[in-house]
Amino acid sequence: MGAQHNLPRNVAALGVVSLLMGISSTMVLSLLPGFLVQVLGASALWVGTIEGTAESTASVTKILSGAMSDWIGRRKPLVVLGYGLSAFVKLAFPLAQAAPHVLIARVIDRIGKGVRDAPRDAFVADITERGMRGMGFGLRHALFSLGAVLGPLTAIGLMTLTGDNFRAVYWAATLPGFLALAVLVWRVGEPPSNSLAQHRKTRFEFRALRQLPQQYWHIVAFASVISLARFGQVFLLLKAVSVGVDAAWVPLVLVAVNSAYATTSLPFGILADRLGRRLLLGIGALTLFAAEVALAFSGTLSGTLVGAVLWGLQMGVMQALFGAIIADTVPEELRGTAFGLFDLATGVVVLIASVLAGALWVAGGALLTFGTGAVLSVVALMILIIRHRRRANPASVAD
Repeated sequence: MGAQHNLPRNVAALGVVSLLMGISSTMVLSLLPGFLVQVLGASALWVGTIEGTAESTASVTKILSGAMSDWIGRRKPLVVLGYGLSAFVKLAFPLAQAAPHVLIARVIDRIGKGVRDAPRDAFVADITERGMRGMGFGLRHALFSLGAVLGPLTAIGLMTLTGDNFRAVYWAATLPGFLALAVLVWRVGEPPSNSLAQHRKTRFEFRALRQLPQQYWHIVAFASVISLARFGQVFLLLKAVSVGVDAAWVPLVLVAVNSAYATTSLPFGILADRLGRRLLLGIGALTLFAAEVALAFSGTLSGTLVGAVLWGLQMGVMQALFGAIIADTVPEELRGTAFGLFDLATGVVVLIASVLAGALWVAGGALLTFGTGAVLSVVALMILIIRHRRRANPASVAD
């Protein structure tokens, strides 16, 4: 219990920021397909185009912002810029009159996410002691995923109260976004004597990437295979539709995913600090396999919800763990670059995986899609086992 009292206040404050922005963003996102089709008269093609463009933009931005935070020797300015972009662009959604307006707003929103994510994760690593990083990253992920639970629930409730007034709900979604920005500006303070400033660079040098240890590239490779197996959460929604869930209640699948994610991130982060990293990575890969099998073979709502909960559980096991491992293995002056490169690699893989999953869904539905994901999760687990056995030192790549 004593370690918990030593967790820096800034980590908790950043968690609150993630909670509030998670509420704001998922209020918008959970209603976006319906808003585009029912209110703006857009086609389903627009829905896919907007999300694909937005997510790819975020992936590219992350590596740039992470490296920039290393160059300037400070994290908070870029974190504020990223959250500020996402907060202010929320005002564009209730004002949108056509699908291209939503496209521009989503791209700017994802640019904001790309700008803030890598510097924020590097910030958490900078201010958290090595033996507590699993807890620190676990707390932030837990609070974000709690926001991702509250956001869709709030949207459903407000849609009921307003008679399905999308624009009214979108106006309401701006409030937690600006609250997140306020907490960040006034409650999160960058340490004045940041040792990172001693390593400030005037320009980027590709040879600096050679300083990233082999262990870092191993975790990038493992996470990339896991990301390939995960596809995108939209396929969990398609699974719910395919078993007959009413469209109005499909967002509850995301509630199930993020409820499991929220309740397990912190406990598993603490376990990772105490038991080591490799064991938890293996548990995460096995849990992902179980989720894929449940989603591949279930033909009922209850089976789909079991798969959704397992999906959230594997995220709770692994997402914070990735951040802790990167923080432990890379030099302090390259943390922003390392987090940005990690986010870029996994983000690109998720895009590829989503296209692949779409083709698999057309060819064979949920069985082929999630069955392929199950095979890939086993591949990730085998990579972890083989990597461990080949090392002369029995310690984990992440320990």
